[in-house]
Amino acid sequence: MWQNRRVLVTGHTGFKGGWLSLWLAARGAQVHGFALDPPTTPSFHAACNIAGRVAADRRGDIRDPAALHACLAAARPELIFHLAAQPLVRRSYREPLDTFDVNVMGTARLLEAVRACDSVRAVVVVTTDKVYDNREWDWAYRETEPLGGADPYSASKACTELVCASYRRSFLGTGGIRLATARAGNVIGGGDWAADRLVPDFLRAVAAGEPLAIRAPGSVRPWQHVLEPLAGYLLLAERLLESERFAEAWNFGPSEDDARPVGWVVDQLCGLLPDARCAATGPTIRTRRACSGSTARRPATGSAGGPAGAWRRRSPARPTGTASGRAALTWPPYRWRRSRPSRRRRQP
Repeated sequence: MWQNRRVLVTGHTGFKGGWLSLWLAARGAQVHGFALDPPTTPSFHAACNIAGRVAADRRGDIRDPAALHACLAAARPELIFHLAAQPLVRRSYREPLDTFDVNVMGTARLLEAVRACDSVRAVVVVTTDKVYDNREWDWAYRETEPLGGADPYSASKACTELVCASYRRSFLGTGGIRLATARAGNVIGGGDWAADRLVPDFLRAVAAGEPLAIRAPGSVRPWQHVLEPLAGYLLLAERLLESERFAEAWNFGPSEDDARPVGWVVDQLCGLLPDARCAATGPTIRTRRACSGSTARRPATGSAGGPAGAWRRRSPARPTGTASGRAALTWPPYRWRRSRPSRRRRQP
Protein backbone atom coordinates (compact mmCIF):
# COMPACT_ATOMS: atom_id res chain seq x y z
CA MET A 1 0.00 0.00 0.00
CA TRP A 2 2.65 2.53 1.04
CA GLN A 3 5.60 1.46 -1.07
CA ASN A 4 6.86 4.48 -3.10
CA ARG A 5 3.70 6.46 -2.28
CA ARG A 6 4.40 10.19 -2.01
CA VAL A 7 3.25 11.50 1.37
CA LEU A 8 3.50 14.94 2.96
CA VAL A 9 3.62 15.17 6.77
CA THR A 10 3.31 18.65 8.25
CA GLY A 11 4.71 18.95 11.75
CA HIS A 12 7.17 16.09 11.21
CA THR A 13 9.67 17.65 13.66
CA GLY A 14 7.21 17.15 16.53
CA PHE A 15 6.49 14.11 18.68
CA LYS A 16 3.58 12.47 16.85
CA GLY A 17 4.68 13.77 13.45
CA GLY A 18 8.11 12.28 13.97
CA TRP A 19 6.77 8.86 14.88
CA LEU A 20 4.38 8.95 11.91
CA SER A 21 7.20 9.90 9.52
CA LEU A 22 9.35 7.01 10.76
CA TRP A 23 6.48 4.56 10.40
CA LEU A 24 5.67 5.70 6.87
CA ALA A 25 9.33 5.59 5.84
CA ALA A 26 9.66 2.07 7.27
CA ARG A 27 6.71 1.01 5.09
CA GLY A 28 8.41 2.32 1.96
CA ALA A 29 6.66 5.67 1.53
CA GLN A 30 8.46 8.70 0.13
CA VAL A 31 7.94 11.02 3.08
CA HIS A 32 8.23 14.77 2.62
CA GLY A 33 8.25 16.76 5.85
CA PHE A 34 7.23 20.41 6.31
CA ALA A 35 7.63 22.04 9.70
CA LEU A 36 9.41 24.57 11.87
CA ASP A 37 12.58 23.54 13.66
CA PRO A 38 12.10 20.90 16.40
CA PRO A 39 10.21 22.52 19.29
CA THR A 40 12.37 21.01 22.05
CA THR A 41 15.98 20.27 22.88
CA PRO A 42 16.60 17.36 22.94
CA SER A 43 14.12 16.35 20.25
CA PHE A 44 12.75 13.14 18.81
CA HIS A 45 13.58 14.47 15.34
CA ALA A 46 17.31 14.70 16.13
CA ALA A 47 17.50 11.58 18.32
CA CYS A 48 16.10 9.36 15.55
CA ASN A 49 17.79 11.17 12.63
CA ILE A 50 14.46 11.67 10.92
CA ALA A 51 16.07 14.08 8.45
CA GLY A 52 18.15 11.18 7.16
CA ARG A 53 15.19 8.81 6.89
CA VAL A 54 12.73 10.91 4.90
CA ALA A 55 12.84 11.95 1.25
CA ALA A 56 12.75 15.67 2.10
CA ASP A 57 13.12 17.59 5.38
CA ARG A 58 11.77 21.06 4.60
CA ARG A 59 11.49 23.97 7.04
CA GLY A 60 8.59 26.39 6.80
CA ASP A 61 5.71 28.05 8.59
CA ILE A 62 2.24 26.60 8.02
CA ARG A 63 0.96 30.21 7.90
CA ASP A 64 3.17 31.07 4.89
CA PRO A 65 1.14 30.52 1.67
CA ALA A 66 4.19 30.82 -0.62
CA ALA A 67 6.13 28.24 1.38
CA LEU A 68 3.16 25.86 1.36
CA HIS A 69 2.62 26.13 -2.40
CA ALA A 70 6.35 25.62 -3.02
CA CYS A 71 6.39 22.56 -0.75
CA LEU A 72 3.42 20.90 -2.45
CA ALA A 73 4.79 21.71 -5.90
CA ALA A 74 8.08 20.03 -5.01
CA ALA A 75 6.64 17.05 -3.12
CA ARG A 76 3.67 16.29 -5.42
CA PRO A 77 2.04 14.30 -2.59
CA GLU A 78 -0.82 11.89 -3.05
CA LEU A 79 -1.60 11.90 0.67
CA ILE A 80 -1.19 14.59 3.32
CA PHE A 81 -1.12 14.18 7.09
CA HIS A 82 -1.52 17.58 8.74
CA LEU A 83 -0.08 17.60 12.27
CA ALA A 84 1.60 21.04 12.37
CA ALA A 85 0.01 22.96 15.23
CA GLN A 86 0.41 24.84 18.48
CA PRO A 87 -0.46 21.84 20.71
CA LEU A 88 -0.19 23.11 24.31
CA VAL A 89 -3.18 24.25 26.39
CA ARG A 90 -1.31 26.41 28.88
CA ARG A 91 0.69 28.11 26.14
CA SER A 92 -2.59 28.96 24.43
CA TYR A 93 -3.52 31.10 27.45
CA ARG A 94 -0.26 33.02 27.09
CA GLU A 95 -0.44 33.26 23.29
CA PRO A 96 -4.11 33.01 22.24
CA LEU A 97 -3.83 34.92 18.97
CA ASP A 98 -0.82 32.89 17.86
CA THR A 99 -2.66 29.68 18.76
CA PHE A 100 -5.70 30.60 16.66
CA ASP A 101 -3.49 31.79 13.80
CA VAL A 102 -1.44 28.60 13.65
CA ASN A 103 -4.20 26.07 14.27
CA VAL A 104 -7.08 27.65 12.36
CA MET A 105 -5.60 29.85 9.65
CA GLY A 106 -2.63 27.55 9.19
CA THR A 107 -5.01 24.71 8.37
CA ALA A 108 -7.05 26.93 6.05
CA ARG A 109 -3.92 28.00 4.18
CA LEU A 110 -2.84 24.38 3.80
CA LEU A 111 -6.23 23.42 2.37
CA GLU A 112 -6.02 26.36 -0.04
CA ALA A 113 -2.66 25.02 -1.23
CA VAL A 114 -4.20 21.56 -1.58
CA ARG A 115 -6.86 22.99 -3.92
CA ALA A 116 -4.07 24.14 -6.26
CA CYS A 117 -2.18 20.81 -6.21
CA ASP A 118 -3.62 18.23 -8.62
CA SER A 119 -1.63 15.30 -7.19
CA VAL A 120 -3.45 15.22 -3.83
CA ARG A 121 -6.11 12.54 -3.39
CA ALA A 122 -6.65 12.52 0.37
CA VAL A 123 -5.91 14.62 3.47
CA VAL A 124 -6.01 13.61 7.15
CA VAL A 125 -6.11 16.61 9.50
CA VAL A 126 -5.22 15.74 13.08
CA THR A 127 -7.08 17.75 15.73
CA THR A 128 -7.77 16.58 19.32
CA ASP A 129 -10.33 15.01 21.62
CA LYS A 130 -10.66 18.45 23.23
CA VAL A 131 -12.76 19.76 20.32
CA TYR A 132 -15.95 18.76 22.16
CA ASP A 133 -18.02 21.05 24.38
CA ASN A 134 -16.84 19.68 27.72
CA ARG A 135 -19.79 19.06 30.02
CA GLU A 136 -17.98 16.62 32.35
CA TRP A 137 -20.30 13.80 31.35
CA ASP A 138 -19.69 10.27 32.63
CA TRP A 139 -19.44 8.91 29.10
CA ALA A 140 -16.94 9.50 26.33
CA TYR A 141 -17.78 11.97 23.59
CA ARG A 142 -18.77 10.61 20.19
CA GLU A 143 -18.25 12.21 16.81
CA THR A 144 -21.80 13.59 16.76
CA GLU A 145 -21.46 15.54 20.02
CA PRO A 146 -21.43 19.38 19.86
CA LEU A 147 -18.06 21.07 19.36
CA GLY A 148 -16.77 23.69 21.78
CA GLY A 149 -13.78 24.77 23.82
CA ALA A 150 -13.32 26.97 26.88
CA ASP A 151 -9.55 27.43 26.54
CA PRO A 152 -7.98 28.95 23.39
CA TYR A 153 -6.32 25.67 22.35
CA SER A 154 -9.53 23.62 22.49
CA ALA A 155 -11.51 26.38 20.78
CA SER A 156 -8.91 26.68 18.03
CA LYS A 157 -9.09 22.98 17.32
CA ALA A 158 -12.91 23.05 17.27
CA CYS A 159 -12.62 25.90 14.75
CA THR A 160 -10.21 23.76 12.74
CA GLU A 161 -12.89 21.06 12.54
CA LEU A 162 -15.36 23.62 11.16
CA VAL A 163 -12.82 24.85 8.60
CA CYS A 164 -12.25 21.27 7.45
CA ALA A 165 -15.98 20.55 7.21
CA SER A 166 -16.47 23.71 5.15
CA TYR A 167 -13.61 22.96 2.75
CA ARG A 168 -14.76 19.35 2.42
CA ARG A 169 -18.26 20.38 1.37
CA SER A 170 -17.47 23.54 -0.55
CA PHE A 171 -14.30 22.70 -2.44
CA LEU A 172 -12.41 19.44 -1.88
CA GLY A 173 -15.27 16.96 -2.08
CA THR A 174 -16.47 18.30 -5.41
CA GLY A 175 -12.86 18.26 -6.63
CA GLY A 176 -12.36 14.59 -5.83
CA ILE A 177 -10.13 15.17 -2.78
CA ARG A 178 -11.17 13.28 0.35
CA LEU A 179 -10.66 15.06 3.66
CA ALA A 180 -11.04 13.47 7.11
CA THR A 181 -10.25 14.71 10.59
CA ALA A 182 -8.78 12.56 13.37
CA ARG A 183 -9.45 13.28 17.04
CA ALA A 184 -7.24 11.78 19.77
CA GLY A 185 -5.64 12.96 22.96
CA ASN A 186 -3.37 12.22 25.93
CA VAL A 187 -0.76 10.33 23.96
CA ILE A 188 2.36 9.06 25.70
CA GLY A 189 5.53 7.40 24.44
CA GLY A 190 9.27 7.70 23.97
CA GLY A 191 10.71 10.87 22.48
CA ASP A 192 8.25 13.37 24.01
CA TRP A 193 10.16 16.25 25.63
CA ALA A 194 7.36 18.84 25.42
CA ALA A 195 6.43 21.04 28.36
CA ASP A 196 3.18 20.56 30.30
CA ARG A 197 3.01 16.84 29.53
CA LEU A 198 2.58 14.51 32.49
CA VAL A 199 5.24 11.86 31.82
CA PRO A 200 7.99 14.23 30.55
CA ASP A 201 7.29 16.62 33.45
CA PHE A 202 7.50 13.71 35.90
CA LEU A 203 10.86 12.52 34.56
CA ARG A 204 12.26 16.06 34.50
CA ALA A 205 11.26 16.51 38.16
CA VAL A 206 12.91 13.22 39.13
CA ALA A 207 16.10 14.15 37.29
CA ALA A 208 16.18 17.52 39.08
CA GLY A 209 15.38 16.01 42.46
CA GLU A 210 12.33 18.22 42.79
CA PRO A 211 8.70 17.38 43.62
CA LEU A 212 6.24 17.40 40.75
CA ALA A 213 3.12 19.52 41.17
CA ILE A 214 0.04 17.56 40.02
CA ARG A 215 -2.54 20.11 38.92
CA ALA A 216 -5.58 17.85 38.52
CA PRO A 217 -5.00 14.37 39.98
CA GLY A 218 -8.69 13.48 39.76
CA SER A 219 -9.03 14.20 36.03
CA VAL A 220 -9.80 11.04 34.06
CA ARG A 221 -8.14 10.97 30.64
CA PRO A 222 -8.01 8.53 27.68
CA TRP A 223 -4.31 7.60 27.86
CA GLN A 224 -2.87 5.68 24.92
CA HIS A 225 0.54 4.93 23.44
CA VAL A 226 1.50 7.14 20.52
CA LEU A 227 1.50 4.23 18.04
CA GLU A 228 -2.18 3.45 18.70
CA PRO A 229 -3.73 6.63 17.23
CA LEU A 230 -1.05 6.68 14.51
CA ALA A 231 -2.20 3.23 13.43
CA GLY A 232 -5.68 4.70 13.16
CA TYR A 233 -4.44 7.64 11.08
CA LEU A 234 -2.68 5.28 8.65
CA LEU A 235 -5.73 3.05 8.35
CA LEU A 236 -7.98 6.08 7.83
CA ALA A 237 -5.72 7.31 5.02
CA GLU A 238 -5.85 3.91 3.35
CA ARG A 239 -9.64 3.86 3.53
CA LEU A 240 -9.87 7.40 2.16
CA LEU A 241 -8.12 6.23 -0.99
CA GLU A 242 -10.72 3.47 -1.33
CA SER A 243 -13.95 5.35 -0.65
CA GLU A 244 -15.31 8.83 0.02
CA ARG A 245 -17.47 7.32 2.81
CA PHE A 246 -14.56 7.81 5.19
CA ALA A 247 -14.25 11.56 4.54
CA GLU A 248 -15.58 12.76 7.90
CA ALA A 249 -14.49 13.09 11.53
CA TRP A 250 -13.11 10.10 13.48
CA ASN A 251 -12.26 9.56 17.15
CA PHE A 252 -9.27 7.43 18.10
CA GLY A 253 -9.26 6.58 21.77
CA PRO A 254 -9.13 3.61 24.14
CA SER A 255 -12.11 1.80 25.61
CA GLU A 256 -14.05 3.89 28.10
CA ASP A 257 -13.06 1.34 30.77
CA ASP A 258 -9.38 2.03 30.02
CA ALA A 259 -9.51 5.75 30.86
CA ARG A 260 -7.60 6.50 34.06
CA PRO A 261 -7.18 9.49 36.42
CA VAL A 262 -3.99 11.54 36.31
CA GLY A 263 -3.27 10.41 39.88
CA TRP A 264 -3.41 6.75 38.83
CA VAL A 265 -0.76 7.34 36.14
CA VAL A 266 1.42 9.16 38.67
CA ASP A 267 1.07 6.24 41.10
CA GLN A 268 2.29 3.83 38.41
CA LEU A 269 5.29 6.05 37.67
CA CYS A 270 6.12 6.42 41.37
CA GLY A 271 6.01 2.63 41.66
CA LEU A 272 8.79 2.44 39.07
CA LEU A 273 10.83 5.28 40.62
CA PRO A 274 10.31 5.18 44.41
CA ASP A 275 12.44 8.31 44.96
CA ALA A 276 9.96 10.46 43.01
CA ARG A 277 8.05 13.10 44.95
CA CYS A 278 4.67 14.47 43.90
CA ALA A 279 2.18 16.86 45.45
CA ALA A 280 -1.38 17.61 44.39
CA THR A 281 -1.87 21.35 43.82
CA GLY A 282 -5.29 21.16 42.19
CA PRO A 283 -8.67 19.57 42.92
CA THR A 284 -8.81 15.85 43.61
CA ILE A 285 -12.47 15.73 42.56
CA ARG A 286 -12.91 13.10 39.86
CA THR A 287 -13.70 14.69 36.49
CA ARG A 288 -13.86 12.95 33.16
CA ARG A 289 -13.00 13.93 29.60
CA ALA A 290 -12.51 11.38 26.84
CA CYS A 291 -13.56 10.67 23.29
CA SER A 292 -15.14 7.39 22.24
CA GLY A 293 -13.32 5.44 19.55
CA SER A 294 -16.16 2.92 19.28
CA THR A 295 -17.07 3.86 15.72
CA ALA A 296 -13.53 3.34 14.43
CA ARG A 297 -13.19 0.04 16.34
CA ARG A 298 -16.57 -1.38 15.28
CA PRO A 299 -16.34 -4.66 13.30
CA ALA A 300 -19.09 -5.92 11.02
CA THR A 301 -20.87 -8.12 13.58
CA GLY A 302 -23.49 -7.18 16.14
CA SER A 303 -26.96 -5.70 16.02
CA ALA A 304 -25.70 -2.12 15.49
CA GLY A 305 -22.65 -2.91 13.41
CA GLY A 306 -20.61 -3.66 16.55
CA PRO A 307 -20.18 -6.64 18.89
CA ALA A 308 -21.60 -6.90 22.36
CA GLY A 309 -18.87 -9.13 23.78
CA ALA A 310 -15.57 -10.42 22.47
CA TRP A 311 -13.84 -8.52 19.67
CA ARG A 312 -11.56 -10.57 17.46
CA ARG A 313 -8.49 -9.53 15.52
CA ARG A 314 -9.43 -8.87 11.90
CA SER A 315 -6.68 -9.00 9.28
CA PRO A 316 -6.83 -7.17 7.03
CA ALA A 317 -9.23 -4.67 8.53
CA ARG A 318 -12.16 -3.94 6.22
CA PRO A 319 -14.55 -0.98 6.07
CA THR A 320 -18.03 -1.98 7.11
CA GLY A 321 -21.45 -0.37 7.32
CA THR A 322 -23.00 0.73 10.60
CA ALA A 323 -26.53 1.30 11.75
CA SER A 324 -25.97 5.06 11.69
CA GLY A 325 -24.83 4.98 8.06
CA ARG A 326 -21.20 5.65 8.98
CA ALA A 327 -18.42 3.46 7.70
CA ALA A 328 -16.34 1.60 10.29
CA LEU A 329 -12.57 1.37 10.24
CA THR A 330 -12.29 -1.68 12.55
CA TRP A 331 -9.34 -0.07 14.31
CA PRO A 332 -6.94 -1.00 15.83
CA PRO A 333 -6.29 -3.97 13.51
CA TYR A 334 -3.43 -5.29 15.65
CA ARG A 335 -5.03 -5.46 19.13
CA TRP A 336 -8.45 -6.56 20.24
CA ARG A 337 -9.59 -6.87 23.84
CA ARG A 338 -12.73 -8.02 25.57
CA SER A 339 -15.05 -5.20 26.51
CA ARG A 340 -18.38 -4.99 28.26
CA PRO A 341 -21.49 -3.83 26.41
CA SER A 342 -21.96 -0.06 26.52
CA ARG A 343 -24.20 1.25 29.26
CA ARG A 344 -27.27 3.28 28.38
CA ARG A 345 -26.19 6.89 28.08
CA ARG A 346 -27.95 9.41 30.29
CA GLN A 347 -29.28 12.45 28.55
CA PRO A 348 -27.80 15.80 29.67
